[in-house]
Amino acid sequence: MDALDFVLKLHSGVRWIVIAVSLIALVWYLLSWQRKVSNEKVDRALISAFSGFIDLQVLIGIIYIVWDGFAKEGFPLFRIAHGLTMIVAAVVAHMSRRWRTAEPQIRARNNAALIVVVLIIVGVGLAFLQLAPSN
Repeated sequence: MDALDFVLKLHSGVRWIVIAVSLIALVWYLLSWQRKVSNEKVDRALISAFSGFIDLQVLIGIIYIVWDGFAKEGFPLFRIAHGLTMIVAAVVAHMSRRWRTAEPQIRARNNAALIVVVLIIVGVGLAFLQLAPSN
């Protein structure tokens, strides 16, 4: 396995961490909102982990797109569209900072909604990969 393959496998592997953190955070915020319970340290840790792993995934993806683009495949439109959509997802993931001082229930509701919106954007970004020509 060469270094470029390693970057692709790393990008593919980190997605599972993103999925796990997303689901854990979503369940936490939905329960916090519904039960009117909050723990500010857990709230901050989960939303930071969520946005941080999204950022890491985007960074690894950018490295792969640029490296592979110059070394092998060029820059096909489906990859550019995928990358740009994922950058949008990362930007949206950081919007939680806008309500970090809100009441706990509002913060929980907004963070749950934010995670759902980011996951929808990620789904759109993944759909662009389906435009890749099959070999």
